[in-house]
Amino acid sequence: MFVDKVKIFVKAGNGGNGAVAFHREKYVAAGGPDGGDGGMGGSVIVRADDNLSTLMDFRYRRKYTAPNGQDGQGARCSGKRGENLIIRVPRGTVIKDAETGAVMHDMSDSDDYVLCKGGRGGWGNKHFATPTRQVPRFAKAGLPGEEHEVILELKLLADVGLVGFPNVGKSTLLSVTSNAHPKIANYHFTTLYPNLGVIYVEDGVSFVMADIPGIIEGAAEGAGLGHDFLRHIDRCRLLVHLVDVSGSEGRDPVEDFEKINAELAGYSTELAARPMIVAANKCDLLPEGSDNLERLRACAAEKGCEFYELSAATTQGVRPLVLAIARRLKELPPVTVYEPEYVKPLAQAGGLEQLQIQHLGDTWIISGDWLAQLINDINFGDYESRMYFDRQLRKSGLFTRLEELGIEDGDTVSIYDYEFDYEK
Repeated sequence: MFVDKVKIFVKAGNGGNGAVAFHREKYVAAGGPDGGDGGMGGSVIVRADDNLSTLMDFRYRRKYTAPNGQDGQGARCSGKRGENLIIRVPRGTVIKDAETGAVMHDMSDSDDYVLCKGGRGGWGNKHFATPTRQVPRFAKAGLPGEEHEVILELKLLADVGLVGFPNVGKSTLLSVTSNAHPKIANYHFTTLYPNLGVIYVEDGVSFVMADIPGIIEGAAEGAGLGHDFLRHIDRCRLLVHLVDVSGSEGRDPVEDFEKINAELAGYSTELAARPMIVAANKCDLLPEGSDNLERLRACAAEKGCEFYELSAATTQGVRPLVLAIARRLKELPPVTVYEPEYVKPLAQAGGLEQLQIQHLGDTWIISGDWLAQLINDINFGDYESRMYFDRQLRKSGLFTRLEELGIEDGDTVSIYDYEFDYEK
């Protein structure tokens, strides 16, 4: 089964918790705190794999979670970091945010993409020893890993897309011009999923051609198979519109040509404007005295399309078409790569009741789910980010609550891996 669009949930591992421990060794007085840090959670990494051609593996498994980092231990032993989870997808898969549909990344190159980053491990109590706080009996919890619901959408990486009604000879043309072996039979929708073939023209000149399942009238609204597979010609630099000029299916070739163009325009105006070559197939079956060929030629000329006559079954006229395709591709820009358009929204402050506040001497330890997400989004090296962080804490009412509890100027406010001196 060919699967080319799935929705999955992915979550990176949480960071391990820091440890509270103290050094105890014979003849060593006042060994002090030596709790180790928690390990970083594993990240979710997406990798393009040329051995895959479908998203079938995601049909039965929709949730992917990377391992958590291990907790820290005594003797300054840090916890082991969680292993990264590698998700392999076919080259050409586009990752989109499930909620907004915005493109997050296009897996068209060989670079790995970190979809969800693992949470940082919490600090052990060894980090919190100061001249005035020599016996810190607290450590920090690890930060949660990122999570996301995404849509994986496979858009084939092909230079040329073959379009046309069912049974016009698209699979036959692909089979005689490449080493591809698509199923060929004399009935509609023999091709149930796209087939790719590499066409070698001459030394150093080749291109990839995709045979798209037959499109019928209404495909842009979901009729037939064409709606499911029109996305696979989104990237194609050139379209080859194959038309059965013999009328062997009882249809008029000019009407077929117009209907397919209308479906392309209904799916995407950009796709309808893509360069196109019109290929009149089954010329060897053209009835004597038929004007189908000339009418189709005139219609293609009216739309500014190059026109070629051929018979894919006998290979007559196939070579001139291949040479014309190679020539046109030299003039066209490379295959489309989708630029990321997704912008991660910054975490917002939640309610004060969701925070936990601990008071240990002159130290105030603050934690909570929304606070962990907020601090993950803040770049403390950037002034604007720091101001955003301050505004969110004030919005939550945290500062007011701390003052009600008796916080003093110069007290330390500890939020996960960060410590701040409080000033009223």
